[in-house]
Amino acid sequence: MGYGGRTLLTLSLSSSASTRFSFSILSAPTRFPLSKLSPTQPRLVTHFRPLCSIPTAATTTDEQLQPIRHSILLERLRIRHLKDSPKTPQPKSLPPPTPPPSASAAVDDVWAKKKRKSVVLASSFEELGLSEEVMGALLEMGISSPTEIQSIGIPAVLEGKSVVLGSHTGSGKTLAYMLPLAQLMRQDEALYGILMKPRRPRAVVLCPTRELCEQVFRVAKSVSHHARFRSTMVSGGSRLRPQEDSLNTPIDMVVGTPGRVLQHIEDGNMVYGDIKYLVLDEADTMFDRGFGPDIRKFLGPLKNRASKSDKNGFQTVLVSATMTKGVEKLIDDEFQGIVHLRTSTLHKKIASARHDFIKLSGSENKLEALLQVLEPSLAKGNKVMVFCNTLNSSRAVDHFLSENQISTVNYHGEVPAEQRVENLEKFKSEDGDCPTLVCTDLAARGLDLNVDHVIMFDFPSNSIDYLHRTGRTARMGAKGKVTSLVAKKNLMLATRIEEAITKNESLESLTVDNVRRDIARSQITQEKNSKSVKVFNHKNKSNAAPVKSSSIRGKVLSAKKTSGTKSGKGSAPSKPFKTATKPSKPFKSSGTSSSKRAPSDGKRTTETRKSHGVKSTSSKLDVVGFRGRSSLSN
Repeated sequence: MGYGGRTLLTLSLSSSASTRFSFSILSAPTRFPLSKLSPTQPRLVTHFRPLCSIPTAATTTDEQLQPIRHSILLERLRIRHLKDSPKTPQPKSLPPPTPPPSASAAVDDVWAKKKRKSVVLASSFEELGLSEEVMGALLEMGISSPTEIQSIGIPAVLEGKSVVLGSHTGSGKTLAYMLPLAQLMRQDEALYGILMKPRRPRAVVLCPTRELCEQVFRVAKSVSHHARFRSTMVSGGSRLRPQEDSLNTPIDMVVGTPGRVLQHIEDGNMVYGDIKYLVLDEADTMFDRGFGPDIRKFLGPLKNRASKSDKNGFQTVLVSATMTKGVEKLIDDEFQGIVHLRTSTLHKKIASARHDFIKLSGSENKLEALLQVLEPSLAKGNKVMVFCNTLNSSRAVDHFLSENQISTVNYHGEVPAEQRVENLEKFKSEDGDCPTLVCTDLAARGLDLNVDHVIMFDFPSNSIDYLHRTGRTARMGAKGKVTSLVAKKNLMLATRIEEAITKNESLESLTVDNVRRDIARSQITQEKNSKSVKVFNHKNKSNAAPVKSSSIRGKVLSAKKTSGTKSGKGSAPSKPFKTATKPSKPFKSSGTSSSKRAPSDGKRTTETRKSHGVKSTSSKLDVVGFRGRSSLSN
């Protein structure tokens, strides 16, 4: 029964209607809240129970039910009127309906992206939660706005998370962990009263090379002037006694190489007890270049101490400009639950760097080509790094350039550590006496240098080394140039890298072996396809003659049938016999034609093989062939 009308003044319902009405009350009892009934009206609960329990109205009269009907209907009209008038504008304040799981996940993803974007676009360091002491150090350095890795990494480190900070070279990763560590150490002093102690540092920063240790140590000293903590450096290539003396004084932070730090621990000059913060700078180098055993040896006592009590745990920060999948798996196995934070520029080209690829066919002199590229850059007053793959190659380049009156300094494994430091200082000096640095990949990682031009005399064997070499220029938004001399053996990898740079794709997994394997697979598939086409064509040619003969036989049989059906006489087989003798000439001619065609087919197959050979070589050139500068130079 409907209640669409609002003017229900007289209510006279029959017994059947009362029965129907009683059932309607039973079907939706929750529509009438009891709290909204007036105190003078009878409570519905006392009457609902008898109506529900008694199937019919036999024990109750119509007169007894009449007041109940009036009260119920009036209450329904009042509730309907309240729903129609005052509650219409209220849906604005109601919460929105919950979306399905897939939609809610998409919404969460969108909000996460918005939040991440807001973090990246932080305009000042105050938004990242840094204290006034740390901000004073930034003002002294002249740094006003954070980079992407600093915006992501500083809040995470301040929250006490163990993280992996991945970003391209020259993006400010050192400050991304040094600033929050300085603030955390100051907070520990204020909360727990922790003071500096001799031989018991609270923070340890491990670096793969002495030069990187010196850079990190300089940043720590500049921050400590305002954040007030004491740091020292212990690295290989230096005397032990001055380092022992520095460790015997109260210290907060130690910056050093893994081997020298372990040596001081074994000699009793350094104690694990208070280490709470551990940083591995250039973590991919640590685990990929032979430092893994030293790192695990250093981590062993820290993990044992952390397993005994939660209060003595430690926070780990790993920093890297590249992170391959193999190294990432090692890190996840070594540091359980570590969080990976990456910027959008990881494993990609630097936007402010120009990349040029110069092909050498083999007839040119590679050293002369280097001289032609180097001289115009030196004439502009640029600082140039020339990368070589081997020690002998770097020595040959250095000798050739010195013969052509170009002053150079060397940086490779055979140069003593102290001499390498002196060579770097000569290269960095503004006097311009030695604007050219001839080096190996030892100088490709961790060095903070203002280089205008990077020349790759020897092309690297993988894209990761290419990224590290190019990272010596165009640092912190400055402009730079990269020129690669590509020999014939490096054409495949160089072409793939150039394509990835043009498309702004990741250069994570490009190596010489991978590129060769991909090209070999493509060639194998092409050969299989060509062989299948040849077999198919050969079968068609070989089946061409039998098809003709079979067609002739079919015609003969059809002729037999037609002749037999038409004549129906015994003399009919004589005609098919005559027709059977006729195909002998075509059959012979077909045999002779096939024998005549055999050498022509052989010629065609040899021609097709030759043509396929030409296609394969031309496809190789199409894949890897390029001459002069790339399209990026335009």
